[in-house]
Amino acid sequence: MNRPKKIVIVGGGITGLSAAYYLQKEIKEENFPYEVKLVEAGDRLGGKINTIKKDGFTIERGPDSFLERKKPAGKLAEELGMTDQLVRNGTGQAYILVHNKLYKMPKGSYMGIPTQLRPFLFSDIYSAKGKLRAGMDLIRSRSKTQKDQSLGTFLRGRFGNELVDSLLEPLIAGVYSSDIDQMSLQATFPNFYELEQKHGSLIKGLRASMPERRRNTGKKAGQFLAFKNGFASIVEALEKRLNEDQVITMNQTVDHVEKKDHGYHLLLSNGEVYKADAVIMATPHNALPKIFSQYDIFKKFLDIPMSSVANVALAFDEKAIKKDINGTGFVVSRTSDFRITACTWTHKKWPHTTPDGKILLRCYVGKPNDQAVVDLSDEEITDIVLKDLKRTMKIKGEPEFTVVTRWKNIMPQYTIGHKERIEKVRNILAAQLPGVFLAGSSYEGVGIPDCIGQGEKAVEEVLSFLQKK
Repeated sequence: MNRPKKIVIVGGGITGLSAAYYLQKEIKEENFPYEVKLVEAGDRLGGKINTIKKDGFTIERGPDSFLERKKPAGKLAEELGMTDQLVRNGTGQAYILVHNKLYKMPKGSYMGIPTQLRPFLFSDIYSAKGKLRAGMDLIRSRSKTQKDQSLGTFLRGRFGNELVDSLLEPLIAGVYSSDIDQMSLQATFPNFYELEQKHGSLIKGLRASMPERRRNTGKKAGQFLAFKNGFASIVEALEKRLNEDQVITMNQTVDHVEKKDHGYHLLLSNGEVYKADAVIMATPHNALPKIFSQYDIFKKFLDIPMSSVANVALAFDEKAIKKDINGTGFVVSRTSDFRITACTWTHKKWPHTTPDGKILLRCYVGKPNDQAVVDLSDEEITDIVLKDLKRTMKIKGEPEFTVVTRWKNIMPQYTIGHKERIEKVRNILAAQLPGVFLAGSSYEGVGIPDCIGQGEKAVEEVLSFLQKK
């Protein structure tokens, strides 16, 4: 009668780790009679977070930073006593590669949307016709009310094709590694729709919602934060905390979850069965139909596509770059014939990653219409990247080393109707499998802060559920 209630978290990425940490914290602070187990299928924790150290370089194979204004990541760093390890990005000129030429990113814009007209009007990126069409947002009437639409349709309706294809698509769709004309507006940038509906213009809405701009106040502070010792350091800190209570089980797959009269049984790949009163599924959505194979609930998730991306880190001696570029990186418009989608001059944006006298670049490939590039060999991907880089920079020497990272079928696509689909599944889940909760990048945001926040939310849901039992 007095046995402790058991909570199992499936998945050891940042979502699952965050959920486990906050659960343990609540259990200790409130003296709850609960036990937590986290099950990870692989031999390491962190999911897409993966840092390597090589020859004095710190190389992120996955996420390299988070937006400071998104609070869950900073809050978790503070919880772990890691705020002194946070570093702010170096600021500098960002570029957009349009028609095979690098242009300075226009000042006074938000995700490429002009909020100051003068820099936009004097930019060489757009034709006079393109500028006129984009400016029509200020006088066009608000769009018709609708549940959802593609982000591309919405933005093209406000600004026309030229601004979208040249600037908005690489800046906005690149975050999700997605096709802007397939992305759900409501699942990705619902604030755009709300501002347009309220103000009749997205430009006017952004102007009204943005804080008072600081003019001529010196160098602008960076908006992104990273960890001095690499992003893996927060994973290591979480692992250390959780291992104090022997929470983590590694190298075991949860093959099957079955509902019983009292809670759930989770069958592990080694034949062991974990019993649970509540379960947090912090795995990619496409794993659930198999794990819950006797239920139809998750079959809808088979319709949520996944995309693949790859990135290449290239380390050089500074003498190998004969013509460096004074900036922090560039994104590539869909009007250009480059196969890379973006390049970060990591040694400038994150100086702590690179030894003195060295250069570190990080390039990305894997456009929605170029998924096959991810399946090429390391040498082939590196050759593609170097060929594209040499069209923008004078590189005379060879890289000292390269690190190629593939993320295959790992980027969930928030297509039109995404929020409604997820809501329907969760409603059915609450009725048919009470005590099972979903969290992670497949559902409500792909960034590190979004995933940490979902882990926190899942903890609240679990505690509320258990206290009602």
